[in-house]
Amino acid sequence: MQRVYDFLRSHPTGVDVFWAVVLLGLNLAGLISTAQAPPPPDEEVVGAVLSPVSVVLSLLLSLVIALRRRAPERMLVLGVLIGLAQLALDVPPMVSNFALLVIVYTVAADGVGWASRLALTAGLAAAPLSQLRWPDTGQSALRNLFFMLFLTVPFALAWVLGDSIRTRRAYLAQLEERAARLEREREAQAKVAVAAERARIARELHDVVAHNVSVMVVQADGAAYVLDAAPDQARKALETISGTGRQALAEMRRLLGVLRTGEPEEAGEYVPQPDVEQLGDLVEQCRTAGLPVDFKVEGTPRPLPSGVELTAYRIVQEALTNTRKHGGPNAGASVRLVYFDDGLGLLVEDDGKGAPQEMYQDGGADGQGHGLIGMRERVGMVGGTLDAGPRPGGGFRISVLLPLKPAH
Repeated sequence: MQRVYDFLRSHPTGVDVFWAVVLLGLNLAGLISTAQAPPPPDEEVVGAVLSPVSVVLSLLLSLVIALRRRAPERMLVLGVLIGLAQLALDVPPMVSNFALLVIVYTVAADGVGWASRLALTAGLAAAPLSQLRWPDTGQSALRNLFFMLFLTVPFALAWVLGDSIRTRRAYLAQLEERAARLEREREAQAKVAVAAERARIARELHDVVAHNVSVMVVQADGAAYVLDAAPDQARKALETISGTGRQALAEMRRLLGVLRTGEPEEAGEYVPQPDVEQLGDLVEQCRTAGLPVDFKVEGTPRPLPSGVELTAYRIVQEALTNTRKHGGPNAGASVRLVYFDDGLGLLVEDDGKGAPQEMYQDGGADGQGHGLIGMRERVGMVGGTLDAGPRPGGGFRISVLLPLKPAH
């Protein structure tokens, strides 16, 4: 049954042609039976009789049914002309006039605005014109008026039903368009989220790799330099390289866990994210690598949002890494962590030769595509401010203010 229904829906013109043939057959059968039946004595013949004109009009009305969905406006005009021809040629109503009712419904459902209005006007005028042209003289005027109104109702109902179908289709089309738009918006939001996550992971990878690898390189160079003269110092440098490598591997596992699962909560089982409590270990690691760092904490330490903690740690890590890269062999640095009532302040300074000018004038590129760009993005994500540039007396300064919210 479903296959039959699908076949009929996929061949609407074929279905219309079938019903047009059926309507033509019924009409011709009615005309033939009327022609063969002897007329009642002293009574007028009711309805059309078999004649070339009635046959031609029947064929044209069947054509209206056959092509109603392929060309509804043209078939409506043809139907109106057929009706006017019946009035002019004195061809009384016949079975094929049912096509006029069908074309009114079709145009109301699928036709353009002017055709729908014309269909309503013609439908409402069909019954009155028919009664005026072929009145039933054997009935009273009141009865003829009631019969005229009775014949007008089907045309009005056909137009109302077609217009309701049009409204319903427009509503469904609007719902489908809205659903498609929402789906596109969801896809766009998903792409934005993926891009943001990739950028976050890129920043994390840059911070982890740049800091730890730079420490390992410095220690490896130092170990190679004192390998023969001071084996104990070389051994200590190798131990530092080993510890730094393990720390880098631990953080890399955490980031790879995010990539593998797509869920930061699941990735948290690999290793905790760095926080401000680990800044002391970071500073000590830099001191071991040969960079003198003065570290002070001002204010009363208290719990911070995890995003602020990670941002503060990564900014200090990146700033000290840049000092080792660009400050020169005798550079030193200082780190100040200040707890305000409504914010956390960071001040990282060095007395080296300073970073390249493009680091703070061209968006913070450090030659590898991240650097201060990553700092600014991190600070912006938590609603903070960052000021970076050369110090008046030489070196480089990074000043950050991160707003605090109650930790949950």
